[in-house]
Amino acid sequence: MFLGCTFKTNIYSTFNTHKNRKHRQHSLKDFIANVVSTSGELDQSHSSAVGPTESVDIDQEYETLSCGDASEIHLPNLIEEKIACILLKLENIVHIPKTVIDEVLSELHYILSTSSLPVTRAIVSDVLQSHKLQVEDSVVGELSTALCNSSPLATAIAKDGPLATAYKRTQYYTSHFGVLEPVEYILDAQRNRTFQYIPLLKSLQHLLSHKGVLEHIETQQRLLAVPQEYRTVRDGEYYKQNSFFSDEGLRISVNLYVDDFEICNPLGTSRKTHKLCGVYWVLGNLPPGSHSTLNSIYLAVLCKSDDVKTYGYGKVLEPLLQDLSILEQHGVFISQLGQFVKGSVQCVIADNLGAHGLGGFVESFSAGSVCRFCIGVKSDFQTKDVQSGAFQLRTRDIHDVHVQSAQENATICCGVKKQCVLTEHLSHFHVTTGYPPDIVHDLFEGVVPVELARCMSLLISKKYFTFERLNTLIQTFPYKWGDRTNRPHAIPRSFTSRNTIGGNAHENWTLIRLLPFVIGHILPEDEPAWQLILDLKDIVELVVAPVHTDETIAYLEAKIYDHRQRYLELFPHVKLLPKHHFLEHYPQMIRCFGPLIVLWTMRFEAKHSFFKQVARHTNCFKNIPRSLATKHQFMLAYHTHSSSVKKSSLEVTHVSILPVDVLNEGVVSTLKQSFPDVTEVHMANNVSSLGIRYCEGMIIVHGSADGLPKFHEIIKLCIVKEKLCFLVKDACAWYREHYGAFELSASPNTEVAVIELADLVDPYPLVDYMVGSLRMVMLKRFIIVKD
Repeated sequence: MFLGCTFKTNIYSTFNTHKNRKHRQHSLKDFIANVVSTSGELDQSHSSAVGPTESVDIDQEYETLSCGDASEIHLPNLIEEKIACILLKLENIVHIPKTVIDEVLSELHYILSTSSLPVTRAIVSDVLQSHKLQVEDSVVGELSTALCNSSPLATAIAKDGPLATAYKRTQYYTSHFGVLEPVEYILDAQRNRTFQYIPLLKSLQHLLSHKGVLEHIETQQRLLAVPQEYRTVRDGEYYKQNSFFSDEGLRISVNLYVDDFEICNPLGTSRKTHKLCGVYWVLGNLPPGSHSTLNSIYLAVLCKSDDVKTYGYGKVLEPLLQDLSILEQHGVFISQLGQFVKGSVQCVIADNLGAHGLGGFVESFSAGSVCRFCIGVKSDFQTKDVQSGAFQLRTRDIHDVHVQSAQENATICCGVKKQCVLTEHLSHFHVTTGYPPDIVHDLFEGVVPVELARCMSLLISKKYFTFERLNTLIQTFPYKWGDRTNRPHAIPRSFTSRNTIGGNAHENWTLIRLLPFVIGHILPEDEPAWQLILDLKDIVELVVAPVHTDETIAYLEAKIYDHRQRYLELFPHVKLLPKHHFLEHYPQMIRCFGPLIVLWTMRFEAKHSFFKQVARHTNCFKNIPRSLATKHQFMLAYHTHSSSVKKSSLEVTHVSILPVDVLNEGVVSTLKQSFPDVTEVHMANNVSSLGIRYCEGMIIVHGSADGLPKFHEIIKLCIVKEKLCFLVKDACAWYREHYGAFELSASPNTEVAVIELADLVDPYPLVDYMVGSLRMVMLKRFIIVKD
């Protein structure tokens, strides 16, 4: 448009930026002839100032988005990538069908390019007239058409654009978002039996290319263990005794998870028809809590459960075992470190059936040696306990003898059927040290619902309450916050005949924890069944504790032994479950593996929900493992791309900024001690940190007094320099044994205090409930109090 300028573009924003940078001092007389004409009233001096005066803000705004001349080229690409990211989310997170997206994009492009042309033309004419510029209609039309057709959105979804069709979008996602698609392996070509595998080494390489992940691993590697404390798997004896992992150099620790799951209604006609076996993995090097988000759990193998039974784990896991063997012997190249880093499987997380199947143990728990931790026989579980040393623990040497005997005689030897395929292929993994217990199925879906059923039946028979009254109390209890989400369902009437109250792990955990508040006021203190329930609650609190010491492990061991004796005295004719026996091994397993809560199956099982949603939305079961695995990888690519920008660990929805001068003098004084130059704070009603939500009215634990934790009620939450602080008021507390909880009362100290999140004894917030006239608070997990 300017004399002597050969610059060409179809993008208005690029043209505008070029004009502001190269032709800022030019006036209308510098335009090519016949492009623009001026009216008689338009003063020449005024016209020469139009360009620079009106363009300053636009240029500055553009400079905030990008810098350098190259940005003129890359800005449309960035917008295009953002559009693609939105579409990737719609397809693989929201599960909108590709055909629907194709239709929407087609209609949207028509609106942008054709329907909006008259409106755009009118706007361009109005703008030109407002500046007293007279331009030929052909130029206005050309400019309007360019504006409609050349926007990044219109260009991307145009018929020849990169996002116009499902096929083109898939190609774009793969090339721009680093999608690692699954590889299909053939088990039987004639029967068309296949399974899907996502290459582990490539996944590790992609994951460890992110600076943040590598920084977490290196930080965790440098952390020094606290003597006589068990905080992570690295504090367990098995990890320390493994020369491969305990070496001073960096080692990649891989934790596998194996489970079968239904993607259809387990009670419907398709039951077992489409049952799948999934093998997931996580990085064991990351700090506890890193795997709470489902996108931090990665898929390795997906196949039909029937194929595992037909062809065996050795065949289905063959490519995974090959990659793991390479990882052990040669390592994976980490570009940021410029070197190869070796690694191996540290442990396999699974329920009892899955662990026994992959580990080579018997998969029946009805008789014989049914424990993978010892060689005890089920018939002895009733009369002998683990603490007495009556059951010999499995060791490498003993297990190898059992495997050899089973192979030579083609029969089961002490519960061993065959060698574990992982032990067979890997040099630094052994089945006797690689399968931790699972508290979800042993406790929350095993011992807890069974014992509660027996105790509730006994209490009803003693006429403390009726079955209807019990369910009324459970259903009408005023659950708060997270407890409301995981509130227990009504106990089924058939619980006495089934000898279990049913329910899932979350519901049963909430029930056993809050049951003292629900029915405790009805029962006498010396009721044996009630004492049994309180013992079980204490055991649950100890087992789920995130930190253990030698003292807490010894306390747990004593609690389990006493509970066993009390249970057998109360129900002498009831046989102990195998899970009762597994529970007796927990103290030793904590010494070997560290806190069992970091190795439970809860979050892995939640991963199944993604595949169930995809199956429900696609409603197509032809080669369903392929469809699900592909969807999963695109979903993972979206989350990986979205998290590439460093985000704060705090999530806040509504905040108000206040100067510190308006706060209480005591609060200001305390804040000044930690933040001397603070002038303002961000106040909020609720804040989420690392997946834990804090709200006004919650109870937190900070400090101790006379051997008891000190409780504080959150009055307000404030954020100072990206750190979460709590404005709290103290509460006096003392322990009430009948409820297994703490009674709270107002403290004589009415001063408002400030507590930082990092200073809490336990970061998990608690909830207070009114039990009659008593204000009570229940711990969710055992807290180590240090005076």
